[in-house]
Formats: sequence, structure tokens, C-alpha cells
Amino acid sequence: MTVRTILTEPNKILRQISQPVESVGKEEQLLMDDMLETMYAANGIGLAAIQVGIPKRIIVMDISKDENKKEPMYFVNPVIKNKNPVKSTYEEGCLSVPNQFAEIDRPSKCDIEFLDYNGDKQTISADGLLATCVQHEMDHLEGILFIDYLSKLKKSMILKKLSKLKSNSAVL
Repeated sequence: MTVRTILTEPNKILRQISQPVESVGKEEQLLMDDMLETMYAANGIGLAAIQVGIPKRIIVMDISKDENKKEPMYFVNPVIKNKNPVKSTYEEGCLSVPNQFAEIDRPSKCDIEFLDYNGDKQTISADGLLATCVQHEMDHLEGILFIDYLSKLKKSMILKKLSKLKSNSAVL
């Protein structure tokens, strides 16, 4: 397994719409393995393929709190079937928007249809952190970042910080 480079905003690739996966084979499984390794190395709980520069509709997640008991989840071509009209608020962060956090309102529950690691069709009902995380990661598949839900002012402040960080690290 390989730890891949996580793209950070601003980056045009992050704004691309990811393409459906035809079938889950060795190549997709290797990508999911690498994504999981990359996510764990960055102390994240979710990662979309586009965040490592691959515009495929693939997400990996692990919202377990126990470092010794990993519970990876794999979502290929995920589709949200039902969204609860009741919202819940979580403070979200993103590996592609480093060190920036904001409270975001999202549907508190949703049903997701997807293919798993082996390409088998699955449906789950998600609530709480799982529902928030899967919606956050699925936004990536549409080229949407959590900062897009913020006011123009908050978003532009975050983008300025990120641009400054990028130009400072390019100088080093």
C-alpha cells in the first residue's frame, strides 16, 4: 500500500465531478487500499478518490474512535436515496482544507446505496457522524467542499489563508 499526496484547496482538480466506476476490480481495490492508508496517515476519517487526484466515484471512511480496532468502510458509486429533513450540525474539517473547521448543517439521517470493496451492492441507513461524513465525502464527488456551505466572507477568509500557506510552502 502507498500513501498518496492529498490535494489541497485551491486546486482545480478538487472541483471536478468524479466519474462512475464501471466495475470493482483489482485496480479499484488497490486504489481503495492506498486511499485508506493515506487517510490513516493524515489522521482523517474519510477520503474521496478525487482528493488524491483520481476522478472516480470512490470513498473510504473509518469513523471508529479506537486506533487498535479499525473499521474501514468502502463506497463505490454511492447514491443517497433518502435524506431526513431534520438537520444536525457537526464541526467539519477536511484533509483538502487543512486546519480549517466550521459548523455545517446536514440531514441527520440518510440511506446510501453503493458497491462495496468486492463490488457487491449494499444499502445502509446512516445517522449521526456516519451520515455527516458520508455526505461530506459524497460532496467531493460533485466537486463541492464543506467551505462552499459557508458565507462568502468566511469562505474567502479561509481561501486566503490556504493560498498564503501554499505560496509560503512553495518558497521553502
